[in-house]
Amino acid sequence: MTDQNKIAIDRRTFVKQTAGVLMATGMGARSYARVLGANDRIRIGQLGCGSRSEGHVHMTHLASKQTPVETVAVCDLWSLAREHRAAQVKRAFNLEPQVYKYSEEMLARKDIDGVMIATGDFQHAKLCAEVVKAGKDCYVEKPFANVLQEAKEARDVVKQSKQIVQVGTQHRSQPYPLAVRDIIRSGKIGKVVHVEQEWNVNQERWRFTPDDTGISPAMLMDINLEWKQWLYGRTSKLREEDTDWNRWLMGRPSRPFNPHVYLKFRLYKDFSSGIFDQWLSHGCDLVHLWMNESYPESVMATGGIYAWQDDRENPDTCVAAVTYPKGFLYTYKTIFGNSYRSFSRIHGRDGTIENYGGEGASLFTVTREGGRKEFDPYDIGPVYSKLPIVGPAGDDENIVNVPGAPAPNSLGPDDDDIGHMVNWLQSMQSRKQPNATVDHGFSHSIVCIMAAQSYWSSKRLYWNPKTEEIVDHSIA
Repeated sequence: MTDQNKIAIDRRTFVKQTAGVLMATGMGARSYARVLGANDRIRIGQLGCGSRSEGHVHMTHLASKQTPVETVAVCDLWSLAREHRAAQVKRAFNLEPQVYKYSEEMLARKDIDGVMIATGDFQHAKLCAEVVKAGKDCYVEKPFANVLQEAKEARDVVKQSKQIVQVGTQHRSQPYPLAVRDIIRSGKIGKVVHVEQEWNVNQERWRFTPDDTGISPAMLMDINLEWKQWLYGRTSKLREEDTDWNRWLMGRPSRPFNPHVYLKFRLYKDFSSGIFDQWLSHGCDLVHLWMNESYPESVMATGGIYAWQDDRENPDTCVAAVTYPKGFLYTYKTIFGNSYRSFSRIHGRDGTIENYGGEGASLFTVTREGGRKEFDPYDIGPVYSKLPIVGPAGDDENIVNVPGAPAPNSLGPDDDDIGHMVNWLQSMQSRKQPNATVDHGFSHSIVCIMAAQSYWSSKRLYWNPKTEEIVDHSIA
């Protein structure tokens, strides 16, 4: 008998032995979850096999060097995506993963412990609820949701279950954002009055994908490219017969099959809000982490398409202004037509924290510059006359260093940083909540949804925390 057969028999024996216990505790077949021991190998299914799923498999492989885990199944509507991801799994884990077209087929397997979701933005919440109802733990990419009702429904399903759900806002598991949180809460920079983020790139972002064919280095560099020739004059690798277009739409308005929309959904407002869903989700989640906030007071957003006239619907340049109940302003801005010096800045009454670089950068400094200065109370001159426009060297700008962590830099770890993944796996074993809970996912979704609605309506919108509704008037 081979070791593989022994494992299979042991698993079947386990299911039989625990069946009575599951029935006695009221757990039906749909809520089945294998009880993990500290040394059990965690078995993961990948739901959605696009480019982010490649990162999920990579993270799982990296994590397997310190935690017993493996990917055993992949699922995607598109046959080519399934094939690519299955081949990656075979290379990484030296096994043949089972391959599924539909999620319910993969979720019917009782030996899968957790599922990682890397599908379209608009599919995350519904699929997370589906995974949890099937009794699986879940790692769901951000944004958690981009429709408010779907966010509520998925959150409620998770909170009514015993499943461990980690949202893919990985900065909550990284040492430097956590160190900044501790500095703010220590009172070192005083009361925070403003948090500002500007994360820029000079590129078309999300337009070109390897599977949409015909891409050349010249095309990627030529800003005068005839976009429509590329969009409509080339054949995509994605054919309608190789997927399930109606299933992919998942309740969104019906439209004719379009491979460009399918592969570049982030550009189209029926499926994503683009910058808001992808980057503001990370930005506001950091603000929530630092400031211990759960929801905004109001959101107002504006912008437009100023750099990339390529038939995209979502903005390539935008700004959002968010106010919070604790009494501070958060401003977020992204430009896709210029990449000059991205940064984050936290303004306190007694000092400032600056982050050099874009989303995920780990180089933070703390300075007294911008804060209140000591003054002579017997001096009859106005206080403001003693405050310099530019802070002196005595303001002591110091780099934040975390013992045991990699040296800070303006790039920070890449998206496949495994700390967040390992935190989820350890939470699956301990049954304790992970670093980025479904409540955190719900919170960033509120901001992103409100920003998108404000952008399209040109209105300032308000959050009613009692009714959990977006309204167009202040509730104060």
